[in-house]
Amino acid sequence: MLATSALEGALKSRNIAFQLDPGGGAFYGPKIDIKIKDALGRSWQCSTVQIDFNNPERFDMQYIGEDGKGHRPIMIHRALMGSIERFFGILVEHYGGAFPAWLAPVQAVVMAITDHQREYVTQVVAQMKTAGYRVEADLRNEKIGLKIREAEKAKTPFMFVVGEREVQAGTLSVRGRSGANLGSMTVAGALDLLKAEVQRAGQQLSPTS
Repeated sequence: MLATSALEGALKSRNIAFQLDPGGGAFYGPKIDIKIKDALGRSWQCSTVQIDFNNPERFDMQYIGEDGKGHRPIMIHRALMGSIERFFGILVEHYGGAFPAWLAPVQAVVMAITDHQREYVTQVVAQMKTAGYRVEADLRNEKIGLKIREAEKAKTPFMFVVGEREVQAGTLSVRGRSGANLGSMTVAGALDLLKAEVQRAGQQLSPTS
């Protein structure tokens, strides 16, 4: 009861709404479960903060108190995401695979229209990777329409298309994954676009926003 009251007090002190679940399985001691909903409205348990009475006894853990005697500690363990497979499954369903730019495994693809742009594309990708972005080059000997369709199908946030005109001007032709043509930008402008998109998503996730 003391441990349960402590957890309730912690939630109340942060003004976090909660519900008691007397029948829930808590094998090591009382816990706080955080449940999130998927795209279908189903609730899944993910994060957990639990007071663990089992492992300190199991491993015969002790600390020396101010009285000079050994005492059994109380362990608090937490799982920020619970089952990692379940967590990512919920993310995939929630976003329908169209992850925001900060989360997308590949944030942008730089595409060459012909082999003549290989060197320029390689330089652009290296520059973007150095800036910390997850960018890949598509240098395949395929039509540019196919490359764009495949990137859209993969739901890559941005596509940077390079032809001879872009090489001569030092620019990129920018497209969004929805098919929107975002016009021509310098490499620096494209980097600013990626930075702004990642920061915008971060602000949306901020607890103070």
